[in-house]
Amino acid sequence: MYKATLPLVLLGAAATFAAPAQAETFEGPYVGVSAGWDRGEVSDRINSQAVDSQASRDSLVLGGYAGYNYKLSEKVVIGAEAGFTATVDDRIRAASAGQSLVVDPRYSFDLTARAGYLVTDKALVYVRGGYANQRVRTSLDTGAGLVRDSDSLDGWVLGGGVEYAITDKVSARVEYRYSDFGQNGGDYERHQTLFGVSYNF
Repeated sequence: MYKATLPLVLLGAAATFAAPAQAETFEGPYVGVSAGWDRGEVSDRINSQAVDSQASRDSLVLGGYAGYNYKLSEKVVIGAEAGFTATVDDRIRAASAGQSLVVDPRYSFDLTARAGYLVTDKALVYVRGGYANQRVRTSLDTGAGLVRDSDSLDGWVLGGGVEYAITDKVSARVEYRYSDFGQNGGDYERHQTLFGVSYNF
């Protein structure tokens, strides 16, 4: 009896150790793409040009990101992420000293940290914050011609959202972000609602 069952026990043990461990969705590196709504607002000044009154524009935003998750405990996840976004049909029309001013946000990137809590095994609620940079080009119509200027505006970003594991490799998220670019001669704010899909390695 012992000799007959021993091979079965050894085979079962070998299968257990040979089987790959189930991947942790919120553990390790990931990449993703995002799309959503963007609202850009300018006031006071932008690229050193005075702005007569606040102006804004709603537009489509597209982007990509890469990051790394680390589970501090069974429920707590922390991580770091780098992202890049660009908006579509996003030119903001304003005025400077009564003259036509067009503000064209070109692209932006950010470096953020995030911390989250797993409310279930598949649902992560999180907050994020960090550094953001926005490239902006302005065109001022002086009547005698256009005066163009470009600058990179430094700022910060805060946000939060929910990410859900569809499979052990694929997750989806929805997130709100607020960015403030109040340095380097600009007063530019951005509100975004982003939908993203991530691939977790």
